[in-house]
Amino acid sequence: MTVTSPEMIHRRLEDMRVRVDEELDRLLPPAEHFPPSIHQAMRYSVFAGGKRLRPILCAESGRLFQGDADELLRLGSALELVHTYSLIHDDLPALDNDDLRRGKPSCHRAFGEATAILAGDALLTLAFESIATPGSTCDACRLRVIQELAHAIGTEAGMVGGQVMDLETTGRPTDARTLDYIHSAKTGAFIRVAVRCGALVAQADEDGLARVTSYGEKVGLAFQIADDLLDVLGTSEALGKTAGKDREQHKATYPALHGIAESRRIAARLVEEACAALEPYGECAQTLQGIAQFLIARTS
Repeated sequence: MTVTSPEMIHRRLEDMRVRVDEELDRLLPPAEHFPPSIHQAMRYSVFAGGKRLRPILCAESGRLFQGDADELLRLGSALELVHTYSLIHDDLPALDNDDLRRGKPSCHRAFGEATAILAGDALLTLAFESIATPGSTCDACRLRVIQELAHAIGTEAGMVGGQVMDLETTGRPTDARTLDYIHSAKTGAFIRVAVRCGALVAQADEDGLARVTSYGEKVGLAFQIADDLLDVLGTSEALGKTAGKDREQHKATYPALHGIAESRRIAARLVEEACAALEPYGECAQTLQGIAQFLIARTS
């Protein structure tokens, strides 16, 4: 397997990040639009930084199947709105209780809890409005994307379900099966749906959809394992959020259950399997394969 060089991946990620930010600026209401407080909070959180990984994965997955670039960009940007909503709510005192996000005060610290809750609600709503807006994507594809995205956010093996289990297992002994559920639901489900949605919009065949699904599942879990490791090994300055918090709160993590060395080995194996799933696409899949490698090598 030949994977695009790290330098080329970084350039591709940066180029796509700029394009996603431009689309997000177009989708979001201007900060001065009434009522300004909610729009300022939404923009504050969306443009606080971030790699825009989920929209990039969506776009690159769709590109495998010759999807429309503009339609993929709009869909991916809507996914980023959902992701930001989840971060705002995760940071709230009732959940993860974090004062930092992407190196800046979290939304509830900057705007108050009530506005932060509503800003998250508004971003989630705006995401579905954007996806439902007619474009070049056929109605049936758009409806399936909406259904799959809603499921990935929800309670049955989705983000909300993963967050619930994360809260309920904090400070308690956790077995490997429960830990995998938490990671696969809280983080992995949304990464999986990002690549699936890109493929769906591009009208991939069932074999193609199965391959990107396998890629997304493995990359999603590897991404969260890497996050677990960074919480142990990274700094708050590099991460843009409070380091060491998982350990302090006795959360269920891969390093806590498997140790650092074994966690790294598992993440590397998952990435290798994710890349192998895309081998039939040859050079067209090199960016997705390179992103998978980037995820476990990152330092923030």
